[in-house]
Amino acid sequence: MCKNDNNRVHCDNIVFTFIEINNVLMNVSILVPENAVMQAIADPQYLLTTVNQFLTVAGKEPLFHVQLVGLKRQVEINDGLFSIHTSQLLKEVKKTDLIVIPALFGDMKTAIAANKQALPWIKEQYRNGAEVASLCVGAFLLASTGLLNGKKCSTHWGFQNEFRDMFPEVEVVEGNIITEEHRIYSSGGANSYWNLLLHLVEKYTDRETAILASKYFAIDIDRESQTTFAMFIGQKNHADEAVLKAQDYIEQHFQDKISIDDLTGLVAVGRRSFERRFKLATNNTVLEYIQRIKVEAAKRSFENSRKNMNEVMFDVGYSDTKAFRTLFKKITGLTPIEYRNKYNKMVV
Repeated sequence: MCKNDNNRVHCDNIVFTFIEINNVLMNVSILVPENAVMQAIADPQYLLTTVNQFLTVAGKEPLFHVQLVGLKRQVEINDGLFSIHTSQLLKEVKKTDLIVIPALFGDMKTAIAANKQALPWIKEQYRNGAEVASLCVGAFLLASTGLLNGKKCSTHWGFQNEFRDMFPEVEVVEGNIITEEHRIYSSGGANSYWNLLLHLVEKYTDRETAILASKYFAIDIDRESQTTFAMFIGQKNHADEAVLKAQDYIEQHFQDKISIDDLTGLVAVGRRSFERRFKLATNNTVLEYIQRIKVEAAKRSFENSRKNMNEVMFDVGYSDTKAFRTLFKKITGLTPIEYRNKYNKMVV
């Protein structure tokens, strides 16, 4: 519970000094789709109503008018284990300022098909001026509207290859926690959506209120990348046999120094054609793919062994300490030592 004491907000024994902001009532529609992740519906509702409480105890009007909206009055999720009651049906929502699309669960194509009747409503509201924010793999439903075509988007790192296959007109921004373009927002994977929600709070209120919320919910407000958590999953959902053969070879010989000429000789394809086909099939250049495979092997070694940085570096085929450290940090967001200290409990 929160209470006001001379413009200082007390919430569950936490004290914040509240900063003046201008309140303009915003209509927020949190979509309740079929095949939804329940937490991705509950968390934005919880955060925004808590911000309202901060405002109320400071003697101000609530900022957000939050409603759960959907195609049905009651939506069952998790194979019927839970049900969510909507505040309004989509056809009853004539105008909204912000649509929040939660993460989906299970097979993405199945989830999109189950919610295809919601797509025209999202597009109509966007055309009428609403902003749209997708959380994690809610980006799949957002992309299905066509609103992301020609734009950039973030989503869960583990679904990026599938997303690219389904929506080639959309540019996936690897590693980003938050992507914003033309009143459309998207977030990285899983709990990364909290950072997008805080970003929206800051946009609609101010920095001080966003910091207050981040402290109350114990969220690192300025985390910008999900690369630390990402695992490289080579794109193999394609039919180019020569490229698949090269990918297998790279993954089995990551400890060696592999050249493009080695690979073109292996698959009997000319270099220029091979490089073009490899990029088209995997969304990585040959060099990028080799580097990502080597770094992924190094990460596993740092996580599960007591080897030092030089030992791991040599194991994955590098001899230049500076080059290895630079590449590792570029891909993971951490230095090799920082990564080992973060994930290896055997390190003393």
